[in-house]
Amino acid sequence: MKMHIAHSQIVYFDNNATTRIAPEVFEAMVPYLTDYYGNASSAYRFGAQVSEALALAREQISALLGCSPEEVIFTSCGTESDNTAIESALRTSGRNHIITTAVEHSALKKQCTALERRGHAVTYLPVDAQGLLAVEEAEKAIRPSETAVISMMWANNETGVLFPVEEIAALCKKKNILFHTDAVQVPGKISIRTADFPVSFLSISGHKFHAPKGVGALFVRKGVRFAPTMLGGGQEKSRRAGTENVASIVGMGRAAELALQHLDHERTTVKALRDHFESSLLAQIPGTRVNGHPELRLPNTSNITFEGTDAEALLLLLDKEGVCCSAGSACTTGSVEPSHVLSAMGLDARQAMGSLRFSFGRYNSTAEVDRVLAWLPSLVQKVRASVP
Repeated sequence: MKMHIAHSQIVYFDNNATTRIAPEVFEAMVPYLTDYYGNASSAYRFGAQVSEALALAREQISALLGCSPEEVIFTSCGTESDNTAIESALRTSGRNHIITTAVEHSALKKQCTALERRGHAVTYLPVDAQGLLAVEEAEKAIRPSETAVISMMWANNETGVLFPVEEIAALCKKKNILFHTDAVQVPGKISIRTADFPVSFLSISGHKFHAPKGVGALFVRKGVRFAPTMLGGGQEKSRRAGTENVASIVGMGRAAELALQHLDHERTTVKALRDHFESSLLAQIPGTRVNGHPELRLPNTSNITFEGTDAEALLLLLDKEGVCCSAGSACTTGSVEPSHVLSAMGLDARQAMGSLRFSFGRYNSTAEVDRVLAWLPSLVQKVRASVP
């Protein structure tokens, strides 16, 4: 029988991997797991009540994204949203070329690899040592009669570095190219106003902002041609077939409301926690550095290289103390390969494999940060002594 760590003993600094469900979100979901279990597509009133809940959630998500409810398609996750956007762009444009970046999440990175095997052309834009991308690089990569879509994340999941999505979207509009952004890490951390810049597609995932796992959404701008990849029933106005995950969609809608309410908290309190953690760590432990631009990044994310260490060994020691963080993104943990994000930024293999990501959230406290700061210097020293 496995022993479970008590929740009170956990220090959770891995909010970019997933977040805990907010109590208010759980409360909103419960009726749709118990009393209101009807199918939203049914003609009778019991099903219509469920359909009304979906409509409310669509309004809540549209408020988070700054769009109209009709522009929101519910999906199972960010990966599905990403894949759907790219497939739709290729099918509707009749073009063969994709432009993306060298530091995308595996959801897009692996899709592009598969598309290359199918004969599509993919250009991977480089980033600089701070993880930043130049708009000029994207413009140079455009092939006027071949490029179907430019796709890039709004905020990097490993470093938190922000990309110039507004400028890239404007460039795409000028060049008559579709633009998709993976905004999975953004909701609740910085404001999203799709009405303010001409993005064609935008992906989010509920479990990154205190909703459950297994639910996401895809923004498709009104007027943009769309080809669905999930075929079957007429759900989501025939844009995404499959019986809706009602309770989770309701939860994501409530989480969207809370994300808007907590934006200032994220910009101030959570950022202060992150900054306190970084400054104290750099002062206490020689041979450490923060990866990514110091300002142009999410307020909650800290990616740190501990020179002369092994991240997996550090993770094991931290795990024994009940501390949750990650080496690279959660979707690549367990791989012995260095992070492709850090490698693209110019870190060598040893530096990349000695780096950890700490990502903070609204449920973290100064006491937790200080608790980890009290342990970490000795743990780093212990690993350094054991690494050849």
